[in-house]
Amino acid sequence: MTELRASSDGLRPLTALDDGSGPNLLVVHPGGGDATTWNGVTRHLTDDYRVVRIHRRIYAPGADLALPHSMAVEAADIVAVAGLLDAPVLLVGHSSGAVAALEAALLAPAAFAGLFLYEPPLPTRELIAGAAGAHARAALDAGDPVEAMRIHMRDIVRMPAETVDAMFADQHVRAASAAYAPAQIADDEAIDALGVGTDRFANLATPTDLIEGDQSPAHLRERLADLAATLPNARTVTLAGQGHIAHLTAPDTLANAIRDMAEQVLRV
Repeated sequence: MTELRASSDGLRPLTALDDGSGPNLLVVHPGGGDATTWNGVTRHLTDDYRVVRIHRRIYAPGADLALPHSMAVEAADIVAVAGLLDAPVLLVGHSSGAVAALEAALLAPAAFAGLFLYEPPLPTRELIAGAAGAHARAALDAGDPVEAMRIHMRDIVRMPAETVDAMFADQHVRAASAAYAPAQIADDEAIDALGVGTDRFANLATPTDLIEGDQSPAHLRERLADLAATLPNARTVTLAGQGHIAHLTAPDTLANAIRDMAEQVLRV
């Protein structure tokens, strides 16, 4: 594995993990962690593909987080890294990383041969965070990042309360959540700042696979369906028995879905 370095503004560098060889997959990781959360999926792909995983700048250790954060910044970062790769490139995004990937595709549609988007939490009919986001921000500003992340998981992601309580009973989960809380809450706010609706994607003709888990929160599947109804060249793929974290629970299944898309759009 090597590391790529790029900059979207000539001032602030960002890095990406570079593994394997072959046609290019550019991965944008979800919130609440960094590019290494996709280690399992990457291992299933690097025999046949070059997998480049962006370290999203707000989740980098010691990141200087400028508020308000903007998805436009993330989109520019993605396009900057894509510029280091030979065409064609399949852009893979997960959760808020999939929202950033969509914004990158709008910014530079010619840069990507296809999009693979795993449950982007778009504000299609209503905001993703809304009032719950304000409560999470208040908890964070009051010095309680664990409570901010509890609100995020329970009231924004909408995981069952008992599941969230069980997660946060683990001191390691609490510590990791506290570390990533400032970035995650800023991430939620940046998505809401995009506004409600999907009309701006109506002319995005890039071939797109929209991925959902049949065990995922209902609102994420509803948002995906709204996006599928808007994009002119999209299909929906359902992962049986999976939720929003198949990169951890079934990395081989998720990798196979990526392979299927890659075989269609990365013919080189």
